[in-house]
Amino acid sequence: MGKTFLEVKTVRFLHTGDWHIGKKLHGYDLLSDQKQILDQILDIAITQKVDALVIAGDLYDRSVPSVEACELLNQAFIKINLQNNLPILAISGNHDSAVRLRTGMPWYEQTNFHLYTDLKQSFTPIEMDDVQFFLLPYFEPITARVYFEEEKLSLQEAIKKIVEKMKQAFNPNKKQVLVTHFFVAGSTRCDSETPIEVGGLNGIPYELIQDFDYVALGHLHSKNALNAENARYSGSPLKFSLSEKDDSKGVWILDSKNMVPEFHQLEPKRDIRVLQASFETLTDPDFYQQQERTSFWYFQLTNRSVITNMMNQLRAIYPNILGVERVNGRDQSNLLNKVKQRKKSPYQMLTSFFEEITGDELTEKQRSWLEQGLQQAIDTEREEQ
Repeated sequence: MGKTFLEVKTVRFLHTGDWHIGKKLHGYDLLSDQKQILDQILDIAITQKVDALVIAGDLYDRSVPSVEACELLNQAFIKINLQNNLPILAISGNHDSAVRLRTGMPWYEQTNFHLYTDLKQSFTPIEMDDVQFFLLPYFEPITARVYFEEEKLSLQEAIKKIVEKMKQAFNPNKKQVLVTHFFVAGSTRCDSETPIEVGGLNGIPYELIQDFDYVALGHLHSKNALNAENARYSGSPLKFSLSEKDDSKGVWILDSKNMVPEFHQLEPKRDIRVLQASFETLTDPDFYQQQERTSFWYFQLTNRSVITNMMNQLRAIYPNILGVERVNGRDQSNLLNKVKQRKKSPYQMLTSFFEEITGDELTEKQRSWLEQGLQQAIDTEREEQ
């Protein structure tokens, strides 16, 4: 039976995420780039007359962000929420510290700033005119096991239970939007993302989130990571790795009248550029004076001979060099294999290494030991943070 909608005001909202405030690109500080891009996001929100701004997790890049990162994010929230009176609907991601973000939450909601960091919050929707927003922050499976009081509960099983409970609160006269931060099976990754699954876990099956009119996803950094009818990743607002050099960055605008995502592109302060040329060309004033030298550059040198003090000479002209490689005399297939290896999860890398060295596959017992060891390493790292 289809939904029947009453004549109420529709909701127009902006979907963004994976801001990663405080992140560095090959050691280069991005705070000024992030400030400029956050101002662009606000400008789009105002121009498009949205009713709310949705942030799908990973506000910070680290669970303990720097003072400068905290100041930048606070200023962005002040501009968006207090000065422009735009409601914010945000969740914590796997890079955020849920405990630290939770500080001040009771005061935030007085200005329609809803920042959810706890699983139990996700079952009470935030209602705006004809839309119910369900905010599901990133969580570890152990959190769901405690909440549902079940000792053995996988992520997929937990999501199924969570969605079933959310559906009990569905209003048939409204549309439902899920905001969450996970890997959806079938999506594609970028090099700058941190894998959050262990062992054979392959993320959330898309079928579990089909009952929502729209799913605002965070975690993967490309807007093209998943092209489902009712679900999109916002992608990161900036390029955080060389693999994203050709990826257009932006935000989605949606209207509850039809829930069709409309992409609005963002323009970075400093873009990532890859150039193949000789050293002589790169250092020729007639050439480099025509280039945007403050961009982030990755050079593919065609020279075969040794160049004395090469990096210092290049950096004097192009201050933001991500890397330099020689294209002549190099085994390109080997370089490609290295890139593919970097895209593997720790579990995949270790199993591949074992198989290459021994010629045998891991036994079920060995796979269990490996999964336990990786999970223990993740838990230890989180405790140290």
